[in-house]
Amino acid sequence: MVENIQIFQEYDAILARQRGREMAKQLGFSLVDQTRIAISISELARNILIYAGEGEVEIRMIESSGHKTGLEIRASDKGPGISDLEMALTDGYTSSGGLGMGLPGTKRLMDDFEIRSDVGKGTSITIRKWLSS
Repeated sequence: MVENIQIFQEYDAILARQRGREMAKQLGFSLVDQTRIAISISELARNILIYAGEGEVEIRMIESSGHKTGLEIRASDKGPGISDLEMALTDGYTSSGGLGMGLPGTKRLMDDFEIRSDVGKGTSITIRKWLSS
C-alpha cells in the first residue's frame, strides 16, 4: 500500500493529509495516532509549498524486521534546502513568520524522524509511526 501525492497547491496538502489518515485508519491506528499522522503530513506538505513551491509526499505501509507494522511518510522537494538544520529543529524558530512548531512538532508527534537537506538541492524528510502492540 503506497500513495504518492504531488504537492503543487494547498488542495494537494489537504489530499495528502486525508490519504495518510485513511491509511492509518486501515492499519488500525488509534484516533489519536491518526490525528498525529495527519498533522505531521500537513506540516511537511505546508513546508514544501512555502519553501520549495512543489514537491512530493509518499505514504507507505511498512514492516520492521521485528514484525512491527507502521506508516512511513517521505516528504521531498528540490527547493532551496535548509542551511541550518539545528536551528530549523529548534522549538519556536521560524523563517516564515509561523509559530515555529512545524519540524520540531512533527518530530515529537512521530516515532522516527530523519532529515536530509542540501542547500540549493532540496530537502527530504522521512517520518514513521509504529502501531502499538
